[in-house]
Amino acid sequence: MLSEYLYIDNIKDKGRGVFTRKKITAGTIVEISPVIVMNGDERKLLDQTLLHDYIFVWGKNKDQCCMALGYIAVYNHSYRANCEYFMDYDEGTMYIKTVSAVRPGEELTINYNGAWNNTKKVWFDVKN
Repeated sequence: MLSEYLYIDNIKDKGRGVFTRKKITAGTIVEISPVIVMNGDERKLLDQTLLHDYIFVWGKNKDQCCMALGYIAVYNHSYRANCEYFMDYDEGTMYIKTVSAVRPGEELTINYNGAWNNTKKVWFDVKN
């Protein structure tokens, strides 16, 4: 399920992102997407490719990874995200739910750490 009012657009210095054509209230599920699950050995291979930036840790033991279909891999990260993602291991799906109201034309963002308000630095913000 992908809400018909969502669309992908380019953002200067960020690449692509997910936006809305209409106002969305807090607590709205805007997308449910199937995932492709891969094991730990496959994850090691993916980590050597550009797909590393688009996969999610998966499984109750966090020993797998997944590639979400739909728009989920295109949502940009924010430490003050207006959406949160959830995983349903039994159904093999992920879904996106708004945590605050989103205005028409506004980008929908998730926190790559999981919880929408998690302030832990993500991999691309950590200084080597």
